[in-house]
Amino acid sequence: MPTSAVNGIDIYYELHGDGPPVLHISGSGATLKSTMPKHFPLNTGFEVLHYDQRGIGQTSIPDGPYEMADYAADAAALIRTIGWDTCHVVGTSFGGMVAQHLAIGYPELVDRLVLLCTSPGGTLPSFPLHTIAPLDAESRLELMLGLFDNRWNPGADQPIPGLPDAIYDGYINSTRAGLHGDAKRGLEEQLDARGRHDTQRRLGEIAAPTLVCSGEWDDLAPVTNGLALAEAIPNAEMRIFDGGHLFRFQDPTAYPTISDFLHGDLEAS
Repeated sequence: MPTSAVNGIDIYYELHGDGPPVLHISGSGATLKSTMPKHFPLNTGFEVLHYDQRGIGQTSIPDGPYEMADYAADAAALIRTIGWDTCHVVGTSFGGMVAQHLAIGYPELVDRLVLLCTSPGGTLPSFPLHTIAPLDAESRLELMLGLFDNRWNPGADQPIPGLPDAIYDGYINSTRAGLHGDAKRGLEEQLDARGRHDTQRRLGEIAAPTLVCSGEWDDLAPVTNGLALAEAIPNAEMRIFDGGHLFRFQDPTAYPTISDFLHGDLEAS
């Protein structure tokens, strides 16, 4: 099991694909067991580093509280530990928040930056997930599915348009199964740190060419938040896709657009 001892914890990671190096930072509660990194589309054309963040999955669950700076420091240390001088960074949802802090605090490590379905925090936060953690599973499911895509219709043949059944059903099953013990505590610490995310005043410090991507029907990290990121980051390009928070699975043009940007074929402006 590949692990890297950094910042007083053991981080579980996997490397897949071949090509220019890419660090992928995943969303709230997402583990390598749930995100299937072997099938990540960017593994074709890139060498992608996937990892479980602190408190999640097969990585250590240290005592809290955690801060966004801790997550950025973990990512920076992991990049260096595996021997990369620089890399592209793709951050999804919560991972996009971590990626902002990484690009601000460790600009020398980030070549190109992709921010997917995420927010700057401050006056433009993503939905405060820490506030709904105490709800029962069915109540959280009903709320979250509507946040994922505001067209959600539980009675439709495809409740979230364009979203594969396996992903939809998998999310429902994992939410109903829930977490317990230290795993639950680790997620709660992550959501607590997420609630304090705020890069609004420092986005102008991001030097890396940046692609900001949002889903048109996303109520978890609305398009307005993505537009604010793209406007505040000096060398940024905005793309809006046909989908919600999970647009990367709904719109077949999403990953090709991201790949083109990382290869330098789609320039930020």
